[in-house]
Amino acid sequence: MKFEVEREVFAEAVTWVARTIPNRPAIPALAGLKITAGEDGQVTLASRDSDITSHLVMDAAVVESGEILVNGKLLAEISRSLPNKKILFSVNEKKVEIECGSAHFSLKTMPLDEYSETHEMPAAAGTVDGSVWQEAVSQVTVAASNDDTLPMLVSVCIEIEGKNIALMATDRYRLAVREIEWNPVGQNTKKRILVRASRLLDLAKSLGTTGEVEIHLDAENPTLIGFAAGGKTSIIQLTDGEYPQVRTLFPAEVKGYATIERTPLLEAIKRSRLVVEKNTSVMLSLEEERITIEAGHGDRAQASEAIPATLNGEGISLAFNPTFLQEGINSINSRYVRLSYTTANKPAVLMPEGENGETDETFKILLMPIRLGTVN
Repeated sequence: MKFEVEREVFAEAVTWVARTIPNRPAIPALAGLKITAGEDGQVTLASRDSDITSHLVMDAAVVESGEILVNGKLLAEISRSLPNKKILFSVNEKKVEIECGSAHFSLKTMPLDEYSETHEMPAAAGTVDGSVWQEAVSQVTVAASNDDTLPMLVSVCIEIEGKNIALMATDRYRLAVREIEWNPVGQNTKKRILVRASRLLDLAKSLGTTGEVEIHLDAENPTLIGFAAGGKTSIIQLTDGEYPQVRTLFPAEVKGYATIERTPLLEAIKRSRLVVEKNTSVMLSLEEERITIEAGHGDRAQASEAIPATLNGEGISLAFNPTFLQEGINSINSRYVRLSYTTANKPAVLMPEGENGETDETFKILLMPIRLGTVN
């Protein structure tokens, strides 16, 4: 194998593919990055873990075709450190030779027969705008659990019905739902699947916001979901299980709501957290023309700050987990936030609100209030 490629192209490609390689591989072959140089002038890079496979195709000046397996993490570090000149990549017996300007590296190849690609790309199901997809995934995954013993709660539920996709995630204390439109191949597509949140978020960010993202999914019995954009392809194994009908948790009616400018509210909560100790809450007191954020109690450090707000309904005091509250507000991209409530002990809902007072109900996040002084 022998090919020449621009350093910037090679470094970006290797770095993207190597992100799939596990930090502690269960088997040695999973530390490898497979490189295939074809006679068509294209080089394919591939890596995998137990639940994900990634591929990237790049153009290169291929002198001699072939395929090898090499330590992916090390290759990524080397490629990023090289000078900004063309790279000559070649294989000499059982060693990979990398030449770039005055720099030269020699790496031992790994046994190719121990590496197998277990995931094949499902059929194309449709496309979605890359920027919309990345925003939606980022908004929803904040509510997913980090507890690996609960496979469904560390996952995002993707509900597909015709031209609509709903993404939802919950850790039992908060729930985020985002609805978007996509361009399905078939108009009668109807599926409900689960994808690990961390995988989905990492991939959505890595595919970028330019252009369309292809979604691939078996129509009858989906066990895998694939995403592709700009020559980059990843296939993720779906999570087993039936996701609960969580959207019924949103209150059908509310007793009141407050409209608050997002940035001042977010900054005030960040400041209040300076005095929040472990397992304590932040209190929001909603009044006619203001909201007061309070934290700390007793003889310990305390914080209190009032900012303007418009209240529609009776005043109320609500206590929240400060981390959940901050992450929820941070996931909203509008100038104003609407905080809807029923009682101090029932779920509150955060939604984006426009300049004209209309809410954007395509995204909402439910937060469970907590007893004063403690968090979940």
